[in-house]
Amino acid sequence: MSQYSTGELAKLCGVSVRTVQYYDSRGILPPSELSEGGRRVYTDGDLSKMKMICFLRELGLSINDIGRLLSEPEPEKIIDLILDEQEKALREEIDEASAKLDKTVFFRSELEKNSEVSPQNVGDIAYRMKARKAMFTIRRNLIIAAVIMGLIEYSTLLLWIFKGIWLPFVIGYGLCMIASVPLLKYYHGHVAYICPECRKIFVPSTAEFMFAGHTPKTRKLRCPGCGVKKYCVETVREDM
Repeated sequence: MSQYSTGELAKLCGVSVRTVQYYDSRGILPPSELSEGGRRVYTDGDLSKMKMICFLRELGLSINDIGRLLSEPEPEKIIDLILDEQEKALREEIDEASAKLDKTVFFRSELEKNSEVSPQNVGDIAYRMKARKAMFTIRRNLIIAAVIMGLIEYSTLLLWIFKGIWLPFVIGYGLCMIASVPLLKYYHGHVAYICPECRKIFVPSTAEFMFAGHTPKTRKLRCPGCGVKKYCVETVREDM
């Protein structure tokens, strides 16, 4: 079994030594042992775990989220589902890009032969591009709305703390709570979750969805199929 120093582990994973030390201090990647001189010693298992942590970080999970996932019983089931969903999303992107490339090559070939291009095919490409732009716009608007609400809350809170003016905070907080309802309803209406235990795809109730602990890719829910409560992996509803 191979052994690695902190520097060697960092180099193999493409991160800094300080990053490895930080993960150790947060308790998500402690070394397997310490040398007689007190240096950290890592194993092949630690290397695999470090690569998984780096991958989860690339997916947008925070250190706290990763720590919670790794502390769950059988975290490999949850991570396996995350990988499945990531693979599915990437394959869909590849298939979509491949289809667009095929159509582009076809249309270019037809144009070079001065033949008539089918309006139906052109319309199909236009529709796909429009739908993709619309989804991007929706996600962008949701992020903008969240940022605006956050700015309103924090700015009015600071006004209350430093100036003693509390009314703007009360009004701003109330407006943000009201505005969050349709945003939450929209989000809930477009996602489903996969149980890591039985792999059942289900849609939680609104109340369970709202109050469940969550990470950017998972939400802690009770599966209606097997009854187990775990971090379930988020996916798009099949009827969307």
